[in-house]
Amino acid sequence: MIKVGLTGGIGSGKTTVAKVFKTLGVPVYYSDIEAKIITVSDEKVIKALISEFGNNVYLPDGNVNKPYLSKLIFENNESREKINNIIHPAVAKHFNEWVKAYETVGQKYVVKEAAILFESGAYKQVDKIITVVTDVNQRIERLIKRDNNSREEVIQKINSQISDEDKIKLSDYVIYNNDDDMILPQVLEIIEKIV
Repeated sequence: MIKVGLTGGIGSGKTTVAKVFKTLGVPVYYSDIEAKIITVSDEKVIKALISEFGNNVYLPDGNVNKPYLSKLIFENNESREKINNIIHPAVAKHFNEWVKAYETVGQKYVVKEAAILFESGAYKQVDKIITVVTDVNQRIERLIKRDNNSREEVIQKINSQISDEDKIKLSDYVIYNNDDDMILPQVLEIIEKIV
């Protein structure tokens, strides 16, 4: 089975591209969603995060304290690395189990959508990589609207990830997702090449 990694900088539209694959019948593993589930359900991960960062990581109802965790991730490289080293191995294990389920039914390929495919080391789990690229000014505007963040907060988040140029160099395929780009023809062309 071919495992395809799908990544792109924050605000690039990689989730939209993943939905196109899913609509075309391709199983898609959404790493960020699975990581959020694992962060509140995996006892080993919960204990490790509390041990490293204190009880403030979780709210009294057991959910993640998003503003606190986001601050740790985007404002401190050392904290981000520690968090990644706790969560990403659990996500990688879960992905491998997910892939096995599709292998048993003869699926030819799957897509793993991950915002930080390279930064987390998850690129080592896939055979081909697609990067979604969008003009940085469009990304900034999308994120300001979507997340209600200030321009400075958005730029800080963008700068915390590997640059598009570096991602492109490490990728097999690139999908351009500016406002005037058509996603579907690009996805279909990539599927043809993969299959």
